[in-house]
Amino acid sequence: MQVDVHQHLWPAQLIDVLRARTRPPRLRGWTLELDGQADYPVDPAAHDPSVRSEQALRDGLDLALVSLSSPLGIEFLPPGEADELLHAYHDGVLSLPPPFRGWAAARLTEPDAAALARELERGFVGLQLPATALLDEDGYRRAGRLLDVLHDAERPLMIHPGSTAAIPRTPGWWPAMVGYVQQMHASWFAFRQFGRPRYPALRVCFAMLAGLAPLHGERYVARSGERSVLDENVFLETSSYGTRAVDATVRVLGIDVLVNGSDRPYAEPTTPDLGSAALAAIRRTNPLRLLHPKEVPHGLALAAAAQS
Repeated sequence: MQVDVHQHLWPAQLIDVLRARTRPPRLRGWTLELDGQADYPVDPAAHDPSVRSEQALRDGLDLALVSLSSPLGIEFLPPGEADELLHAYHDGVLSLPPPFRGWAAARLTEPDAAALARELERGFVGLQLPATALLDEDGYRRAGRLLDVLHDAERPLMIHPGSTAAIPRTPGWWPAMVGYVQQMHASWFAFRQFGRPRYPALRVCFAMLAGLAPLHGERYVARSGERSVLDENVFLETSSYGTRAVDATVRVLGIDVLVNGSDRPYAEPTTPDLGSAALAAIRRTNPLRLLHPKEVPHGLALAAAAQS
């Protein structure tokens, strides 16, 4: 069982609604328009279900989890606009071919807990929220009804970078390299301060190794006066990082909380040079523990991988 917990694929239903819009976020043909950012040319093949399915199967994946692209800002649109796009996303994801399943999405203007519960019942594995929604205590309060649904249903939360305004005269990679990293840093420490006390059993996965926030543990101890702790229900996915970053994170948190993610089509999958047992844990045992912890108890990742 090989799992990728972080991919993006816009189903046809979502593309149609984005093209019908008259203001950002919207598509003009295959050109994406977002507030405050330059137009982005979209590769049609990147959102072709048959192409992506074949690609995932060639990669050896048995399960690829797709999620709404949070930088589009859909979660923060007015309820009527957000709901139209979210319905299109959810219905479209459920129609994707194997090996795809999905993370649910939710509006953050007037959060609808009942709608999230319905999507989980329809087969979504958990909920993805943008990091920009969970940067402080107020963020956790506003998202509380949604997180209560996850907590009660024992489903995981995925925290992903949200929208970021472009800074004039910076290169195109700047938001992903600076804005997204800053968001993930802040959301990592905000979860520890505000999220975990309220939701002691919630499983959460941070995209892109939380922007390497765990590597700042020594500075956290020095400045906060609190000790750094290991949390077996906090996971990090590995997209856009390679051997050195993954190895450094393992040295801080251990192997059991790292899960495979690629961020396709915006990044290519990587294969950290950590040995077959560690790769089996990251690609199979740990993702299954994130999604189905009762089937894969904590601490068995390396043991199970060593037997593969």
